[in-house]
This record gives sequence, structure tokens and C-alpha cells, in this order.
Amino acid sequence: MSGSGPGPDDARASGTPPAPARRRGRPARAAAGAGPGARERILAAARTEFAERGYDKTSVRGIAKAAGVDAALVHHYFGTKEQVFEAAIELTFAPALTMPEALAGGGEAVGERMARFMFGIWENPVSRPALLAIMRSALTNDRAAAVLRGLIERRMLQRVAGELHVPDPQFRVQLAAGHLIGIAMLRYVIKMDPVASADPEEIIAMVAPTLQRYLTQP
Repeated sequence: MSGSGPGPDDARASGTPPAPARRRGRPARAAAGAGPGARERILAAARTEFAERGYDKTSVRGIAKAAGVDAALVHHYFGTKEQVFEAAIELTFAPALTMPEALAGGGEAVGERMARFMFGIWENPVSRPALLAIMRSALTNDRAAAVLRGLIERRMLQRVAGELHVPDPQFRVQLAAGHLIGIAMLRYVIKMDPVASADPEEIIAMVAPTLQRYLTQP
């Protein structure tokens, strides 16, 4: 008499169908937190974790715990930590990604519109903490910087450049963006006065002509 356990032939003989093999690459339906709304919970948790802990100290396991799901579910929906970060910052940057529509058509006031658009987002107390967290992550981690750079270039700057009718439009848009990012660093990250305490309207009035020159002058 063999000491091995029952095999598939024994299961067929007894009339009991063999248990189906689990499919690879997908979490079991019984995984913790699986169900309607799981993806949205994961994304919300990722935004909070990255904002509070930064890119380096955030982990897929930590995101899963904050969302109340299994870590396998995070990998299923988003893949790697880098991909989760990209999805999270894309959601955070959603208002900024509408800039191309706001600047469409160029015109005499395009520099002012660009400055007003960006400072409107930074001055919003709802969006500012997440933007600060993304900026700090990009400054301290090469992968986070690469993700942010790709998103801004692909979804925003290339589209704005496509609306300009001047030589070297992409170079000009990057100069304008760099001008605004530098001011944002001084005002919101380093908090250097007098820029940090200046009225936003005063800053817009000062930088708009320079942005206009970048974007429109031959």
C-alpha cells in the first residue's frame, strides 16, 4: 500500500472534482479589502502616505495597511511603488494638468494667465500640502524626480508648447515653468522673505511680463 496521498484519479473516482488551480498574477477574491472601491481606497491612501512620509519612507505594504487591503491588491492595481506614486501625483496634479486649456490660443495676456493659473493652485490650502510633498520627494529621490518630470513634460509642457507659434517653443515653455518653480521653491518650500510674505497679486504683476516674453516674443 503506497504512502502517497490521493491524486487526481482518486478524486475522479470518488466523484469529487479537483480544486481549481489559483491563477497567477491576480489576488484571490478573498484577499483583505478586495471589492468595489478598493482601487480608489488604495489611491487615496497612497496620496496620504506619500504626502506625510515622502517617497523614500513610503512602502507598498504601508499603503496597503492604510487602505485596509492586502499588499497583493496594491500590486494588482498599480504594479510597483513607482507606478503607485505616478498615479497618486497625477491625481494631485489634476488641476495643474488643465493649464494647456487655460493657455490655449496664446494672446497678449498669456504670461499673466500662466502666472495666475499656477499661483491659484499653490495658494489653495487644499492642494498645497500634497504639492509640497511631491516637490520634496522629487528633490530627495531620483525615481520620484523622474516620475514627476515625465508627468509634467508629457501632460503639460509639451501640450502648452504645441499652442505657441514661436521658435523653440518647448525651450521657452521650460524657461517659463522654471521661473515659476523657482519662485514656488522660495515662497512655499524655503519660505524666504520677502517673496514668502508678498501678496500673490504683486508677484503675478512682476513675473507676468517675463513669462510673456518667454512665450511670445520672437
